[in-house]
Amino acid sequence: MDVLVLEPIVDTARSLEPLVLSLLVVATVGVVLSGWWVVRWFRRPPGVHLQRLLANYDDIAVLMHPNPDPDAMSCAMAIDEIAASVGTDATLQYTGEIRHQENRAFRTVLDVDLEAIESSSQLAADAVVLVDHNTPRGFAGSQTVEPIAVIDHHPGNGTGTEFTDVRTEYGAASTILVEYLDELDASIGPRDTGRFDVTEALVTGLLYGILSDTNHLTNGCSRAEFDACGVLFPSIDEDLLDRIANPQVSDDVLQVKATAITEKRVEGPFAVCDVGELSNVDAIPQAADELMQLEGVTAVIVYGENDGTIHLSGRSRDDRVHMGETLRHATSDVPMANAGGHARMGGGQVSVDHMEGIGPSDGITRAEFEDRLFSALAGER
Repeated sequence: MDVLVLEPIVDTARSLEPLVLSLLVVATVGVVLSGWWVVRWFRRPPGVHLQRLLANYDDIAVLMHPNPDPDAMSCAMAIDEIAASVGTDATLQYTGEIRHQENRAFRTVLDVDLEAIESSSQLAADAVVLVDHNTPRGFAGSQTVEPIAVIDHHPGNGTGTEFTDVRTEYGAASTILVEYLDELDASIGPRDTGRFDVTEALVTGLLYGILSDTNHLTNGCSRAEFDACGVLFPSIDEDLLDRIANPQVSDDVLQVKATAITEKRVEGPFAVCDVGELSNVDAIPQAADELMQLEGVTAVIVYGENDGTIHLSGRSRDDRVHMGETLRHATSDVPMANAGGHARMGGGQVSVDHMEGIGPSDGITRAEFEDRLFSALAGER
């Protein structure tokens, strides 16, 4: 090719070199910045992630599990505080009833504003946050609810569409919320100066939520529970804590405890008791706690019937007995049964009709059911 023809092409290429170089520099900087933002995003603590998620909504419904306990209620209170810090309104909702004297005292003493619902249509917002459980249950339409966030410490496969934090190694969900508040630089107590204040009622509630779910830091604890209590303790209201921890006990609870003590069946280190029909199912776990005080007993299961459903509660300090798995195995052959939990404590529900033969099974008697419980405790099921 003629040199005269090539010269314009060479000159053009040379003139483009600065432009190409500039574009390469801009592209490289863009890639580096994008990578930095991605890394920074994923390194953000979960509390920050949750707060930013809640900021995207005007209203949320914070849903507790049926018959909420102090751990569930204190978690809901903390989510309310975090939501308020970004201008989001939260409505705290639950299904079932609050009957246990400890739970009633917690709600009353701390003046927790809770709303009971019976169906998904009563949820206060489309954006739902689950606390202390990971699958919606206990109300009509629960299977249609897709929570945006799940914060829990129980085993299960439930997840949030935008945020999931399930820590089964923790003894209480309240511990997770304490960590969130710390990550958000919240002021826990008057001595601190953080981004937003946390009330004494919430601090006291979170502490009691941890204490109640770990049997006063003696059952199912992780290091995180002790750390969280250390953060909370200097700022609690001791009078509020005392009023929650020492409520009056109703006569029906005392009767169920007495039945469990006098009618128990003991085989080796295991105790099982059918306390019969009762009106207050919250008395069942209290009776199980009572039986665990018996010398020589390392695992117990107490069960009773209410409105056509058998409710079970188990406790274990025996390293051979994972109580959640024990209850699951014991009820696995009964259609529609639901049971599980942690190594040291568990619970479940069994339909009386299904246990007696409705559905695909042949049915079993109460005596056979009790034998299954003992077999499961012994690891034979």
